Amino acid sequence: MRAELSAFGVKELRTSQDVDQAFADTDGKTMLLIVNSVCGCAAANARPAVRMSLQSPTQPDSMVTVFAGQDMDATATARQYLAGIPPSSPFMALLKDGDPVFVLERRNIEGRSASAIATDLVGAYQKFCGKGEVMGVESTGSETIESGNSEDMPSTFRSIL
Repeated sequence: MRAELSAFGVKELRTSQDVDQAFADTDGKTMLLIVNSVCGCAAANARPAVRMSLQSPTQPDSMVTVFAGQDMDATATARQYLAGIPPSSPFMALLKDGDPVFVLERRNIEGRSASAIATDLVGAYQKFCGKGEVMGVESTGSETIESGNSEDMPSTFRSIL
């Protein structure tokens, strides 16, 4: 399960220090964070979707993973960088300059095909990782982080549309 992601170049973050360093290196860059897990939807949908998304000519600057349930400290540290976003696994977040701009939670992964999830990832790569924004990218189940907050929500909450 670990090797499936690292075999195609996703860097495994095993400690809190690894996570902190990965996030420190995101200034001016994009990073895909994958919270891996042992569940069936990670095996059947999430990990294959990441592999399929590598066929896109537009890619994040880096791809990293933590393993929920195994590397507890690394996973907890990664989730601290995603304050306001409920923890789930599997989970994927595309970050730009260290801030999440696109997320796929378990509810966006479970019950969907790997190819549909890969399509969402590629759309996000095209929108946020390229030199310019691609217009007309449509999502079939992914969510984009809204930078504004509702007046009814605490300032620490990042709404997910």
